[in-house]
Amino acid sequence: MPAIMVAALTSGLLGATAPTAHAAAGATLPFSSVEAESATTTGTKIGPDYTQGTLASEASGRQAVRLDAGQRVEFTVPGAANAVNVAYSVPDGQSGSLNVYVNGTKLAKTIAVTSKYSYVDTSWIPGAKTHHFYDNARLLLGQNVQPGDKVALEAAGVQATVDVADFEQVAAAATQPAGSVSVTSKGADPSGQGDSTQAFRDAIASAQGGVVWIPPGEYKLTSSLSGVQNVTLQGAGSWHSVVRTSRFIDQSGSSGNVHIKDFAVIGEVTERVDSNPDNFVNGSLGPASSVSGMWLQHLKVGLWLTGNNDNLVVENSRFLDMTADGLNLNGNARGVKVRNNFLRNQGDDALAMWSLYAPDANSSFENNTITQPNLANGIAIYGGTDINVKNNLISDTNALGSGIAISNQKFLDPFHPLAGTITVDGNTLVRTGAMNPNWNHPMGALRVDSYDSAIEAQVRITNTTITDSPYSAFEFVSGGGRGYDAKNITVDGATVNKAGTVVVQAEAPGAATLRNVTATAVGAAGIYNCPYPSGTFTLTDGGGNSGWSSTWSDCSTWPQPGQGNPDPDPNRNLAKGRTATATGSQDGYPPGKAVDGDANSYWESTNSAFPQSLNVDLGATESVRRLVLKLPPSSAWSARTETVTVLGSTDGSTYSTLVGSTGYRFDPATGNTATVTLPGGTGLRHLRLTVTANTGWPAAQFSEVEAYLTS
Repeated sequence: MPAIMVAALTSGLLGATAPTAHAAAGATLPFSSVEAESATTTGTKIGPDYTQGTLASEASGRQAVRLDAGQRVEFTVPGAANAVNVAYSVPDGQSGSLNVYVNGTKLAKTIAVTSKYSYVDTSWIPGAKTHHFYDNARLLLGQNVQPGDKVALEAAGVQATVDVADFEQVAAAATQPAGSVSVTSKGADPSGQGDSTQAFRDAIASAQGGVVWIPPGEYKLTSSLSGVQNVTLQGAGSWHSVVRTSRFIDQSGSSGNVHIKDFAVIGEVTERVDSNPDNFVNGSLGPASSVSGMWLQHLKVGLWLTGNNDNLVVENSRFLDMTADGLNLNGNARGVKVRNNFLRNQGDDALAMWSLYAPDANSSFENNTITQPNLANGIAIYGGTDINVKNNLISDTNALGSGIAISNQKFLDPFHPLAGTITVDGNTLVRTGAMNPNWNHPMGALRVDSYDSAIEAQVRITNTTITDSPYSAFEFVSGGGRGYDAKNITVDGATVNKAGTVVVQAEAPGAATLRNVTATAVGAAGIYNCPYPSGTFTLTDGGGNSGWSSTWSDCSTWPQPGQGNPDPDPNRNLAKGRTATATGSQDGYPPGKAVDGDANSYWESTNSAFPQSLNVDLGATESVRRLVLKLPPSSAWSARTETVTVLGSTDGSTYSTLVGSTGYRFDPATGNTATVTLPGGTGLRHLRLTVTANTGWPAAQFSEVEAYLTS
């Protein structure tokens, strides 16, 4: 069995560890995070809660601490630090501050808190509610603190909900590289008062092939930069050099070789307006470019990339408080690597590839830490060819989102569906998956979605850890409701702990093979296998699986977290939606048509080749007493007799005859149905109908095979 990664959730810290045989999930971060609910407080702990539209549901760990004015939360510092970043929320329309205490001594500095960047409404997105409740604010403490020291935050002038604190040892400001062109030499104002836009443009023009230096300070840009190519933009560090703008680079093309590193771009985006290019980068940096060591905050999107960005690397950066995506490869991304980044509180997919106009190809999201995307997925792959999603740590997705989504949802045309091999390896998902208010049922922690077309790519999901999913672990769905096949899927090596409902949520036609999947503390049942609107999802046990063999008993209801598997309806059709195979079939008339619940569709075997057999896996051994065999009820079908032998098996390999060869009459005048009574005490999981003759057509035919517990 492959080495499986495990999440370490101890002492209020979220991290990941793994055996040396496999890389740990998530980014290597320069800070340590401590959850407020694990700290000492005079305030009120809220949560856990998974209800869309609540403060606790959007919090890290689904819990936080509410402070009324004068109340405080005190953190024990986990490592040497001289700075803190705080994720917080204040009521809509209000602002105030957090007083800061170090080992009981109040600092002169405070942390300003505001609702200005929170409470986002996107009424044009179906299922959205007011969201994006939290914001982040940072402070250099002006002193060093050591492990075990105490840092307290006290609400001043406002009620504040504190979610998490990040403690960091910030390095001193870097010095100007030799030969670089400083923006201040071109007139930039490091006080942030004057407009430095033209100074940045002049410095870029002067430094072609070299470095533009952004010294410590704050710089205001009032319009975006364009024509950026063959240049490095470098700051003194993301805590020291800060550019204040909502639109940094906006250009449709570049010759490339652009390198942006080591400063902050902090915007003033307070609402999401999709027609506005309110992004750090909008368009193209050109080939062989890079982004590294950046702090990106209060923008619509961090990077919305179109055009030629071949072999771009985005790494070691922080994406905070975007109103939409953190990063979106919007087609034509070739060889792009997005790695070792931290993303918190994105308003849509944290990281996305969307193959619009041209496919994203040979690109990867690797070793990123993603938390609290509050209106979509942690990572979403919408189409593309030969994509890698590896070793990411994703937690606390909210409405409309899974931890990872592998999808053929196109949104617009021309769209390029999934192709080649999609590799999803070594990822850890914690408290991911959510109720989808548009579907009125849940989304799994890891979702494969044949939304607008069948999955033709090979989807390989390996070495996955899923912990505390509120609903299912793996979901296979056709989210557009049209029943395209979710197929060519392999899940190999997974540890699932505390899935709220089921391990496998199969609600589309298709097929997957699962092996070496171990589950503990499953809330309802191992498998929900109820394809919509019809068809069969074939779930192959590849061996090494444990802890999830049971099947949800009633496709007319959704399992609820922790409810267990209720007693099944004794009058249900045991064969509906189950896996069906056959010795042969005509094109367009596959065996799944015989168990899809639609009497107007049918299975037809290979013609003129009796005997022919149809096999149905009922999912569990059942005491079947009665079969109902059907042909389409249309009067266009003439009356006929099929000669059938009924066999049963508990293991799928050794079959015994239950009812010997018998002719069954099908007549449209009486509904085109025939009933077969089985002997009392018959226990079977695998049902086989072997047809040796048909007076109406030289093939075996069934539109429905129904199996019942009642005689």
